[in-house]
Amino acid sequence: MSPDHLLDVDDLSREDLFAVLDRAADYKQALAADEDHGDLAGKTLGMLFQKPSTRTRVSFETGMTQLGGHAVFLGEDDIHLGRGEPLKDTARTLSRYVDCVMARVFDHENCEVLAEYADVPVVNGLTDDAHPCQTLADLLTIREELGGFDDVSVTWIGDGNNVAQSFALGCALAGIDLTVVTPPEHRIDEAVVERAGELGEAPETTTDPEGKIADADVVYTDVWVSMGQEDTRDTRLERFEGFQVNEDLLAGSDARVMHCLPAHRGEEITDSVVESERSIVFDQAENRLHAQKALLATLVE
Repeated sequence: MSPDHLLDVDDLSREDLFAVLDRAADYKQALAADEDHGDLAGKTLGMLFQKPSTRTRVSFETGMTQLGGHAVFLGEDDIHLGRGEPLKDTARTLSRYVDCVMARVFDHENCEVLAEYADVPVVNGLTDDAHPCQTLADLLTIREELGGFDDVSVTWIGDGNNVAQSFALGCALAGIDLTVVTPPEHRIDEAVVERAGELGEAPETTTDPEGKIADADVVYTDVWVSMGQEDTRDTRLERFEGFQVNEDLLAGSDARVMHCLPAHRGEEITDSVVESERSIVFDQAENRLHAQKALLATLVE
């Protein structure tokens, strides 16, 4: 039984998660073989954007086209997110027009309000607290690279941000051994660690990157300064010194390297690592398309 909405990864059961990943792999294969997979013919996705994004807009819009449907872009100036019309009214009105809503917003509560009042599925395209669609793509990528999740070890290094938090939940669901390495001021939320523990194995958390890379199958990082945090840039760069994913950090390791993009090359990761053979960051980017198609089809059909 699929969930009504996807506001974070743990809205999925383990069975749901694996079913979505299987369907994503099937869609990826179908696209490569130029086979029709128009499972959402005649359906419309409403896309609400408060935060701009290249990957999110293009992957969702292209995905709906490939599934035989249509996507409508609504920017911040189009919907105003409660400045004028209450968000609950927006949710109920959109439900009369579209078959699913994807929202990429700052405040996670906005997604929750949309889900409460919408009569159609709501998908979190990113909030300050969570990025579940990225995690679906990440897990699809890991499964492709390593053949599954058994005995897989991943080290997240950098900021305990929204991507890290959803990824921790996804790893717990999938059975991946995760270590999260952050500066003391930038740990993932303890409530997320507890939720992960309820789903499976809680991640190990530490503030010391030494010794946490050598045995990892995958090393994953993200930007240190996210959208909306620009005024804290200098402080953040100082706190994250020593957490860069570079050749020295990866010495003696054959780990694949992941990054959800966009990358600030020279900050959290070096150009040489992004361009190296161990990098699978563009496989991740591609897999947003396939994972989201599978999710949309599961929710909307």
